Amino acid sequence: MENKDDHLPLFTTTPAKARTPFKFYALSIFVGICLIFVYRLRYIPAKEEAGRWAWMGMFLSELWFCLYWFVTMILRWNPIYRRAFKDRLSLRYEKVLPGIDIFVCTADPVIEPPALVINTVLSVMAYDYPPQKLTVYLSDDGGSDLTFYAMLEASRFSKTWLPFCKKFKVEPRSPEAYFRKAAEPLGDPAIATDWSSVKKAYENMKQRIETVTKLGQIPEEIRKEHKGFSEWDLVANRRDHQTILQILIDGKDPTALDMEGQSLPTLVYLAREKRPQYHHNFKAGAMNALTRVSSRISSGPIILNVDCDMYSSNSESVRDAVCFFMDEEKGHEVGYVQFPPSFENLSKNDLYVGALNVLKKVDLPGLDGNGGPFYIGSGCFHRRETLCGKKYSEECKTALNVWNDIKAEEITASVEDTCKILASCTYEENTQWGKEVGLKYGCPVEDIITGLAIQCRGWRSIYFNPERKAFLGLAPTTLLQTLVQHKRWCEGNFQIFVSRYCPLVYGYKKIPLKLQLSYCPYLLWAPNCLATLYYVAVPSLCLLRGIPLFPKISSTWVLPFAFVIVAQRAYSLGEFVWCGGTLQGWWNEQRMWLFRRISSYFFAFFDNILKLLRFTESAFAITAKVAESDVSQRYEQELMEFGASSPMFTIIAALALLNAFCFVGGMKRVIMDMKTWFSNPFTLQILLCALLVIINLPVYQGLFLRKDKGRMPTSVTQWSLMFAGVACAFARY
Repeated sequence: MENKDDHLPLFTTTPAKARTPFKFYALSIFVGICLIFVYRLRYIPAKEEAGRWAWMGMFLSELWFCLYWFVTMILRWNPIYRRAFKDRLSLRYEKVLPGIDIFVCTADPVIEPPALVINTVLSVMAYDYPPQKLTVYLSDDGGSDLTFYAMLEASRFSKTWLPFCKKFKVEPRSPEAYFRKAAEPLGDPAIATDWSSVKKAYENMKQRIETVTKLGQIPEEIRKEHKGFSEWDLVANRRDHQTILQILIDGKDPTALDMEGQSLPTLVYLAREKRPQYHHNFKAGAMNALTRVSSRISSGPIILNVDCDMYSSNSESVRDAVCFFMDEEKGHEVGYVQFPPSFENLSKNDLYVGALNVLKKVDLPGLDGNGGPFYIGSGCFHRRETLCGKKYSEECKTALNVWNDIKAEEITASVEDTCKILASCTYEENTQWGKEVGLKYGCPVEDIITGLAIQCRGWRSIYFNPERKAFLGLAPTTLLQTLVQHKRWCEGNFQIFVSRYCPLVYGYKKIPLKLQLSYCPYLLWAPNCLATLYYVAVPSLCLLRGIPLFPKISSTWVLPFAFVIVAQRAYSLGEFVWCGGTLQGWWNEQRMWLFRRISSYFFAFFDNILKLLRFTESAFAITAKVAESDVSQRYEQELMEFGASSPMFTIIAALALLNAFCFVGGMKRVIMDMKTWFSNPFTLQILLCALLVIINLPVYQGLFLRKDKGRMPTSVTQWSLMFAGVACAFARY
C-alpha cells in the first residue's frame, strides 16, 4: 500500500510576514528623500556665493545614498524562509543517500594552527550520515608536514571519537568545542569513565600536535611512523614542491573500522603541486584541484566546502542539505545550498560586528526570495555537476536516479599516481578550468562569481539557516584584522562590478533583474567611501568656514531631513534587535559602519582603480585565527584594539580629530553669534559633528587616555594631528 508521506515535500518555503508595514516604511522614506532633493535643488547657492560647490557635493552624496538605499530595498523586498524535513528523507531515501565529498581548505600552519584544522576535519567526519558515503579531503596549500602530522593523529583519534559521538549524540562534534562547553556526566559511572577516557585521549593528541608545532619540525621517530613523511624530503619550500597525496583512511578497506567495528569515512590529505613560475590561484585553485582529485577517488555527487576554522556545529546539517537536492518536485533545480557563517568567539555586544545577524536573517533570505543567495565560499553544499560547468536542463530531473550508480575507482597506488597528476601545476594549461569549469580565477572573492555563473547557467540556489547553527568559526578579534578582512571582501566585490562578471551585464536575461540588483549592495561597498568621506569631512569644515549646508531648525525644510534620519535609524535599531542583537551592539554597528567606509572601503576603492590602470596585482590576505592573550583579554572587555601602525588607523584618527576641532569651533560660533539653536543656520552641522564625536570616543581614548598595548601608536597620533590641523587651517583661511 502506498504511503501518503511519499508525496510530501522534503522542504517548504514560507514568505516573510508583516510586509505591509515594511513597504509603508520604504515608501515614506522615499518621499522624505525626494523632499530633500527638492530642497537641495531649490536652494542652490548663487555662483558668487561661498559654498556652492560644497552644496553640490552634498547633493551628489545624498543622491548616491538614495541609489544605494534603493537597491538595498530591492534586496529586502521579498525575503523567504526554508524548512527541511529530515524525517521524511530518512523514511524514503535512507538506503540510497548520495555520497558527500567534503573539502576543507587551509593555507598557512602559523595563521591556521594544525590543532584548529583537525577539529574541523573531525567534526565533519562525525556527521550523522552513513560513513561509507562520506569522504573528507584536506587541501593544505601551506604544504606543511606539521599539518600532515596533525591529520595523521586525527585519523587515529577518529576511531575513538566517531563512535563516542554516535553513542552519546554529541553536539557539537568538534572535540575542542565539545569538551570546552560540556560538563562531565556524573550520574552513570560507566558513562563518566568513557567520557573521561575520550577527553584524555583528545588532550594527549592535542598536546602532541602543539608540541610538534612549537618545535617547527617533525622528530625523526615520528617520521618513521608513516610513509607519507618521506614526501617532504623532496620539498624545497611551501611554494615549490611536488603534489603530495596521502589516503590516511580508505573507507573501502574492510579493515578501516572504528573501535565499535563500524566503517570509517575516507580521509585524504592533499598538498597540490606548486612551482614559482605558475600562479596557484589561491583558494579557487585548491578547490579545483580537489574537485578533480575527488572525481577519481570518491566522486560524490554533492560537494561540501568549509574553511578550516568553520567546524560543524550541527551533525544533521548534511541531511538538511540533502533534503533540498532530493526533493522530488524541485530538487533537480538546485545547484547549491548555502548555509550562513556563524562565529563562536564574539564579545557580549559584538564589538567589531562579526555576528552578521542582519545579513543572515534579512539579507540572505531576501536574496533567496529574489532568485537565490550568492555563494559565500564556506558552508556550501554544491551539486558536483554545477562546479564542473554543467548547464541546467530538464534532463536533470533524472539525475537522482543515477546518483547511486556512480562507482568510484578502488583506491590503488596507480589511482593515487593519477590523482597526483590531476593536482599538478600544468594540468589546467589550455583547459577551461578557472574559466567555464570549476571556481573562477582572477578575483579575491572567487566564490561570488562562481555562484553567479552557476545561477546564470540556469541552476537555483537555496539559502538555509537552521535553528542550530550549522557551522561555527572564528571572527577577527582586533580592529585591524576586521578592517583588513573587509578590505579584501570589498576590493573583490567592486572588482566584480567593474569586470565582465558584473551581474547587470553577465546576468542579463540569464537571471531575474531583481536578483541582478540584489548583488549590488555588496558589489558597491567600495564607492560608498566617497559619499561617506564627503559627509564626514565637508559639513564639519564648512562649519569652521561659516558655510551653512542644512536648513535651520525653525524651517519646515528640516522635517524631511529629521524624518529620514530618525526613521532609518529607528528601523535599523529595531531590525538589529529583532535579529538577536543588543542596543550596545547596534551602537557598535554604527561605529563600525563608519570605520569600514572611511578606511577599508576607501583603500579597496583606490586599489581597484590602480588595478584597472595595471599598477598593482591582486593579492589574497589571510586573517589570523589566533590572538595573543592580552589582545583576547581586551577583546573580552570590549576595549577597541588599535596597537599597530596602519594607514587605516591614520585616516580614522585624523577624521575623528577633525570633527572634534570643528565641533569646538562650531560651538564657539554659536556662543559668539548669540543666536538660538532654532535660528542658527549651523545647528544641524553642529549636531552632525557632535554625533561623529560621540561615535569616535574610543578613538580619542586610544589616542590620548589609554596606556595599554592596545592604544593608538604614537606615529598614528602625530600624523593624524598634523592632517586634522592642516585641514582645519585651510578651512578657516
